[in-house]
Amino acid sequence: MKGIKGMHHVTAITSSAERNYEFFTYVLGMRLVKKTVNQDDIRTYHLFFADDKGNPGTDITFFDFPGIPQGKHGTNEISKTAFRVPSDEALEYWVKRFDRLKVEHGGIKEEFGVKTLSFTDFDNQQYQLVSDEKNEGVAPGTPWQDGPIPPEYAIVGLGPIHVTIANFDYFKEVMEKILQFKEIDQEGDSHLFEVGEGGNGARVVVEFNTIMPNAQQGYGTVHHSAFRVEDRSVLEEWIKRMDDFGFRTSGYVNRFYFESLYVPIAPQILFEFATDGPGFMGDEPYETLGENLALPPMLEPQRKEIEQFVRPIDTVRSTKVFEKEYE
Repeated sequence: MKGIKGMHHVTAITSSAERNYEFFTYVLGMRLVKKTVNQDDIRTYHLFFADDKGNPGTDITFFDFPGIPQGKHGTNEISKTAFRVPSDEALEYWVKRFDRLKVEHGGIKEEFGVKTLSFTDFDNQQYQLVSDEKNEGVAPGTPWQDGPIPPEYAIVGLGPIHVTIANFDYFKEVMEKILQFKEIDQEGDSHLFEVGEGGNGARVVVEFNTIMPNAQQGYGTVHHSAFRVEDRSVLEEWIKRMDDFGFRTSGYVNRFYFESLYVPIAPQILFEFATDGPGFMGDEPYETLGENLALPPMLEPQRKEIEQFVRPIDTVRSTKVFEKEYE
């Protein structure tokens, strides 16, 4: 069977869709490629930020569930989301930018031979920038061409997700025997797993931790992360494989922008398998991508009802000029 190709997307929870849009657009310079709603809860925005054309492996998405409490970080969670930047020099740019914009960060460090820069947002969501300086493997995406970040420093895709787990032996067995990852390195209690072509876009960092209390999901935490598979036929193979191993799954789900399978792997760790296509370019023009409320065909008959639930958010960028910000 065809295996996992790498990261597809990460979905997290925010306390404010408005502040989330501002942070990812104006601070991180990622492009909002789809403004839609949670297909399972139409009262909730679902915002997709990605590269210039919403390529698979480049996007992070957010729910803003009404009334949800703040989450608590701990063990048994997808604890941090990484983004790729082109070089070590780009990390120096981001340190200066974060300092100027008062974004909390931990400075440049090296993890598994790669230069990294960890930071947080207004919800204490945990992120990291990773340098592609020596990267080999899954190709990067394309920087947002009209965004505020110079392309030589801009975010070009998802890097490794970080998982904190109390039952490491079980999780390692799932990663290697079922998901077909390979453990390629270890630093202390952190283990580096890789799949497919490898590189920053196809890695998971797993930290063994029995000291921290269990994480609690809420805003400021990750809801799930998704891995790339080629197409529907490969997805069906994974549906059968996970069923054969006895996992409780969602079965086939059509999200219109991609097709999916959801599998709870461990407490509060939900993995998704998502197809590379159809993608985000089929229902909106490139020039105004993400500016209007987009609904998949199955929700279009409910547009009036949905527009009453979700407040308007101004995401128009086609009429604005973003000057490239050199720090």
